[in-house]
Parts: sequence; C-alpha cells; structure tokens
Amino acid sequence: MRLFVGIFLSKEIIDYLYEVQNNLKKNLNGKINWIAKSKLHFTLKFLGEVKENRLNEIKERLNKIKFKSFKVKLDKIGVFPNEDHARVIWTGLSPKEKAIELQKQVDSELLDIFSKDQEFNVHITLARVKLIKDKEEFNKNLKIDIEEKELEINEFCLVRSILTKDGSKYEILEKFKLI
Repeated sequence: MRLFVGIFLSKEIIDYLYEVQNNLKKNLNGKINWIAKSKLHFTLKFLGEVKENRLNEIKERLNKIKFKSFKVKLDKIGVFPNEDHARVIWTGLSPKEKAIELQKQVDSELLDIFSKDQEFNVHITLARVKLIKDKEEFNKNLKIDIEEKELEINEFCLVRSILTKDGSKYEILEKFKLI
C-alpha cells in the first residue's frame, strides 16, 4: 500500500486555496494539473509502497510523538524546482520552524524503516506543471498576493493513497493528536 504522513487543512483554508487556484487558472498559460480541492494537504513524509505487515509498527511509532499543537499562516506562492523549470506550484506556510520540528520527529521515529528525506520544504502543492507556453508571462502571472490566513495544526494523519484511473484517493488510516 502507498502511504504518506500528512496534515489535512480546515474547510476555510481549503475553500480559500481553491479560490487561489481558480484565480491562477485564469492567468496561467500552459498544461497544468490542478490538485483537487478534496486533496489539498500538507505532506510531512512520503513513505511510498509499504507492506501491510508493517502498518501496526508504523502506527505505534507515530503514536510515540508528543508535540504541541501550533499555528501557521499561508505564505507566498512559489514553484519547484525554480522559475526557469517550474514543475510544481505551491503556497508556503510560516513560520516554518514548528512544522520542520514535527517533520523531524516523524522522520526520526521512522528512520530505520524509511530513508531520511533529502530535503523538506514546508508547502502545500496547488498544481503540477506539465508545459508552460510563455515562461516570462507565466512567472509574472504567478506573483499574486496571498492572504495570511491562519491554520491551527492539532493533528497529523497516516494516509493511504490509492491510485485509480481517476487519480488518487486518500484514506486516513489513523489520526495522531498533538498535545
């Protein structure tokens, strides 16, 4: 089964990010696959394919994490890997420190089962870019202001991502409350 550890967003944040996506859609040229409203989330760690017999061990380890809930705000729009070769459109979260600390704890608990992530970036993916018609125009139209909407992080989830012909479907296997 294909798994990741992630944080789901409040309805208010999802609705707002959906508006942001719609505003960007009007002005961005190219072939862009927008993340469905129901799939907007913040990934702490992608685990990949995992044998079902490892599931209980993963849940037990994630249950050991004792972390205080915290607040972040939506930040700016950006792209990965860079403006010359945009492949992912995202919005950042700030301040980043608590999210990075939580991710490090998740990483630490699962380190001997899953390799450490090379680089962790605090972000919510909005779209995947397949083709850009005019790079200069694309980058200019990408620069929009984001409201600094606040999001309270009080849990994270172990999620199964089921690949179907209609795209991936998410199934929350377990929620882990922050203190």
